[in-house]
Amino acid sequence: MADLAGILRDLAAESQAVDDLVAGLPAEEWARPTPAPGWSIAHQIAHLAWTDGKSLISASRPEDWQSEVENLLSIGENYVDAGAEEGAQLPPAELLAQWRAGRAALAEALAAVPEGQKLPWYGPPMSAASMATARMMETWAHGQDIADALGVEREPTERLWHIARFGTRTRDFAYKVHSLAPPTEEFRVELTAPDGSTWAFGPEDAKQRLTGSALDFCLVATQRRHPADTDLVATGADVEEWLGIAQAFAGPPGAGRKPGQFA
Repeated sequence: MADLAGILRDLAAESQAVDDLVAGLPAEEWARPTPAPGWSIAHQIAHLAWTDGKSLISASRPEDWQSEVENLLSIGENYVDAGAEEGAQLPPAELLAQWRAGRAALAEALAAVPEGQKLPWYGPPMSAASMATARMMETWAHGQDIADALGVEREPTERLWHIARFGTRTRDFAYKVHSLAPPTEEFRVELTAPDGSTWAFGPEDAKQRLTGSALDFCLVATQRRHPADTDLVATGADVEEWLGIAQAFAGPPGAGRKPGQFA
């Protein structure tokens, strides 16, 4: 069974790391553009707060989820951008306070979810541990956008394990959002962790393999770096194809990053 308490601790630590990036910024710096087209630093924090709010509905009031989805669909297909834009209009101090309160409330709600209960989401229902891991992935990824905007190089931590595992588990999802049939065989993924150890996923005897640093894999799986700008090595045509479409986040296919964008 997944260690929900441990995941929530790591999520809190990852959230605080992103919080530390923005907490001391002058108000005008929140308008600084990030690599996501049309999104400022304020949009990035607003999106995290918005998604935490939707997750809180799922975790604490699942009976309201269907009506929540219907409300979003009435906004149109750009409801994610609309949510980020609305939040970005708030004064930075108010937006930051909103995110802090929302993520604390979500952590409390997820900790109270009965074991074995599935929570509704935009894709397949997920466990509380999976939802916490998804929040970790998004928090880290949007934190990367903020770090890139500020020219800050973040030190990778052992918390990347959650994102690396999530990236491998969403392999078939990436194919499906591109209307492609997932490969029938599993891949072997061997990643070098921040401490120099190896994180391995998939059958040891798999013919198709991916190797490289855990950081680079997480950057590719969240579409924050182009595979050509990483040390990842794909052995097998299917693995190479996967690197080009890997997507750990929900929604339609992402645009990703251009080769050399952060070289």
